[in-house]
Amino acid sequence: MPNIIYREKDVPNIHQFDVYIQNGGYEGLKKALTQKPADVINEVKASNLRGRGGAGFPTGTKWSFIPQSEPVKYVVVNADESETGTFKDRQIIENNPHQLIEGALIAAYAIQAKAVYIYLRGEFWDLAHQLDDRIAEAVKGNMCGDNINGSGWSCMVYTHLGAGAYICGEESALLESLEGKLGQPRVRPPFPANKGGGLYGEPTVINNVETLTNVPWIIVNGAAAYKAINGNEQSPGTKIFCLSGHVNKPGNYELPLGVTFRELIFEHGGGIPNGKQIKAILPSGGSGPILRATDEVLDCKLTYEDVVKVGSILGSASVIVMDEDTDITWIASKAIKFFKHESCGKCTPCREGTYWIDKVVDRILSGQGKPSDVDLIANIAKNMQGVTLCALGDFAANPIIHTIKNFPEDFKKHVDVKAPEPAAAKPAAKPAAAAGAARGKAAAPAQGGD
Repeated sequence: MPNIIYREKDVPNIHQFDVYIQNGGYEGLKKALTQKPADVINEVKASNLRGRGGAGFPTGTKWSFIPQSEPVKYVVVNADESETGTFKDRQIIENNPHQLIEGALIAAYAIQAKAVYIYLRGEFWDLAHQLDDRIAEAVKGNMCGDNINGSGWSCMVYTHLGAGAYICGEESALLESLEGKLGQPRVRPPFPANKGGGLYGEPTVINNVETLTNVPWIIVNGAAAYKAINGNEQSPGTKIFCLSGHVNKPGNYELPLGVTFRELIFEHGGGIPNGKQIKAILPSGGSGPILRATDEVLDCKLTYEDVVKVGSILGSASVIVMDEDTDITWIASKAIKFFKHESCGKCTPCREGTYWIDKVVDRILSGQGKPSDVDLIANIAKNMQGVTLCALGDFAANPIIHTIKNFPEDFKKHVDVKAPEPAAAKPAAKPAAAAGAARGKAAAPAQGGD
């Protein structure tokens, strides 16, 4: 089937405004502008489009939370893309930016927002400049800005660069950063959809880049056509799978939700280099539980529901593959160092927990650990779960809890290796005894001993 998101594979130069228009670009926005905002929300709700940033929350339902009675509302596009192993949104912004802009404007019309802000991670500074040019093209073509397509509705799109902090991918920390404050999560309620909880205190919809890029196709073709792509009621449509690690063909693959790990890794990814066996899979970057690559896991359908059944989460679908030679204890160490570095430090369990886990895992890897150290880091991780303002505490705990649970043998080999016992020292022979022994006679007892 044709690509919904990565349309550059089917239409060269789709990033150019004129080419995008010639290939059905902004038709979804034009159609939406002829409908009532509530009808647009209901169409997206009926499609069962779920958030592609990680949580998988139903998009139309999120839009419906916005109170229409409020005069000022915003749409914020989460283009922070900081999850380990995730590199899908950058390709969309580079190659199909107008579809993202169109999707964001449809969302803005649906909730009657005054403006759209696209929040990009600091390392995307080059993309931000390109996106500004694409927005200017849309304004010139009357698809953005004042009186869009003669509808009487106006909405401008702006870009905003962060400073490269992982925590700003969390929606409330993103809003803080967008307002010029320290990027740390907010206490909720109020939630972003409510007065006092969103951008500048106004009701706000926050959606991921990939999520919004699906919206124009849904509006043009209808919710039923979207669900028919894979026939899955709860996880319809396509998904971008970011495949990396020990695979022959790493990259982004747009596939219908419901393909299996086996199909993704071996058919699309070309299998494991050098004919090695597959050992483990991280289905959602460093933040989701690691899985042992059993036949049950490899044959698991990649949907939001099915991945949970095998003990992990689909998340942003950043699938990292590890072969038989991978030391999973080392994987746990790399993950905890990442989360320790990216923790904003606001919540004590996350700030202190990541620090101490990192220290103890280093001790284990250096060969200085004890079996009780494995229990210690597991206990610290469990005490980080469900007690922080955002999910980073849980994300940081997952690599420890689930590597120990699923790969205990990898930790065992680091803490059960015992150094050889030193040979027992023989007491030094006394001169008289030594002399006697040299003559082949019994040694005289030492004089003066009690």
